[in-house]
Amino acid sequence: MKPKQQIIISGRGGQGVLTLTRLLAETAAALALEVITAETHGMAQRGGSVISMIKVGPFMGPLIAAGQAQVGLFLTPDNLKVHSSYLHPQAAVFVNTASPGSYTALDALDLALRLGLPPVSLNLILLGYAAASGQLFCQPQSLEQTLAAVTPAKWLAASQKALAAGAAAWPA
Repeated sequence: MKPKQQIIISGRGGQGVLTLTRLLAETAAALALEVITAETHGMAQRGGSVISMIKVGPFMGPLIAAGQAQVGLFLTPDNLKVHSSYLHPQAAVFVNTASPGSYTALDALDLALRLGLPPVSLNLILLGYAAASGQLFCQPQSLEQTLAAVTPAKWLAASQKALAAGAAAWPA
């Protein structure tokens, strides 16, 4: 049976929410999975709240209903208050924060800075971490292949380093 999964990505404008959306969608397509995405652009200017939705599998429409997302990636913990209503009660929730909570926390920003990566790299670090957990429809290796195919050469090495660092941060 092919995977069927609903994912939200929540962050602030400029954090790479749409980059992660594209990467996940392209990875699903490369794996021959049906995929639909939707993003909000209304507050996407730097600092505004942004959410994207990815549906992998045979779905009819792009929007995720309240309480239905099985995975949530939160690039900023502040957005938990804004977008957590989309999460299923048993959702796998990954948050860029050092503060523990009822979610899986990783201080992806701190890790990016320690590795000498730009702050926006926290998005790929958190994605790699979530993929290594086994909670996404794909593994880090599939994301790496897509990343190599869609990332401009000048950003590829840093992007690969960020994704790999996130995957390596997942406890074995």
